[in-house]
Amino acid sequence: MSDAVLTVKGLKKYYPITVNGRGLYREKGLLKAVDDISFSIGRGETLGLVGESGCGKSTLAKLIARLLPPTDGAIFYGETDVTRLSAKQMLPLRRRVQLIFQDPYSSLNPRETALELVSAPLDAMGIGDARERPERVREMLDSVGLDASFLEKYPHEMSGGQRQRVAIARAMISKPDLVVCDEPASALDASVRGQILNLMKRLQEEQGVSYLFISHDLGSVRYLCDRVAVMYLGRIVEQGAKSDIFDRAAHPYTQALLAASAAPDARKRGKRMVLRGDAADAVRTPAGCIFRPRCIYATEGCSKGARPLQALRRADGGSHSSACPRYPALSVREMQNKGGVIPS
Repeated sequence: MSDAVLTVKGLKKYYPITVNGRGLYREKGLLKAVDDISFSIGRGETLGLVGESGCGKSTLAKLIARLLPPTDGAIFYGETDVTRLSAKQMLPLRRRVQLIFQDPYSSLNPRETALELVSAPLDAMGIGDARERPERVREMLDSVGLDASFLEKYPHEMSGGQRQRVAIARAMISKPDLVVCDEPASALDASVRGQILNLMKRLQEEQGVSYLFISHDLGSVRYLCDRVAVMYLGRIVEQGAKSDIFDRAAHPYTQALLAASAAPDARKRGKRMVLRGDAADAVRTPAGCIFRPRCIYATEGCSKGARPLQALRRADGGSHSSACPRYPALSVREMQNKGGVIPS
């Protein structure tokens, strides 16, 4: 898209697995943490990234923020390719992409006050002067619901929700184009989680910022996001508008995620879509479809050939793609009531 604030093309991050043989290290294989991922995020848009633990979501977040060097592929901030830029070359571009981490207690320096924490991006990027920065911080804290009394407070003097508000203020104060949110509300209780999501939504409306919202909480994703990408074993297996993913999921993995979370009450859930076994090894990925070993629909043909994302035919012309075009899109009710369930 022409107004994309972030474009990722064929992004990969492989880690070599080495063994020690007689004092010499040799490469045994490659752990494919992120494997050939492409997507874009438009201005003022929120893309949700979902998937089970260990699928590569946090690694992808660090790659996008250039905290990790990619093995291959390209990352564009707007029209600027930042894939191979050095730390010094990245410095002027840092304000464009900021991060909010999962645990504010570990991501905030315990020896710094809220004033020092939130003003750190301004200091690093040379925004404003020594007289202006405290006032900017005060205004930013006020916008996230914290009064001036928090300026001199340390993280241990705040609740979990208050610490996360400071983390959000720190990410937002440089007025970034994109904020990468890595499970920003999962460490909070349900009532505080709702407050944080509402705060993020309001700040997006006020500043026009875009979000990459990484979460395993499908309820939060449905509330906050415009589009959703489903990640499994380092790859995106389905991508589309929120309504496509939640109402007409096309990939069996997405269907299983939704069926498992849709109805907490077992009496209302109906038949469950239970997956076989555990996730495959990211070092020895299966041939053909990477989801094949766990899929209840898998046939012998699924082991042949790669399974890239393919556009699905939609009557309304919407953009919806899946790595498994063999089966029709199913609603949540159809998933829950589908027969032929294979026990784990």
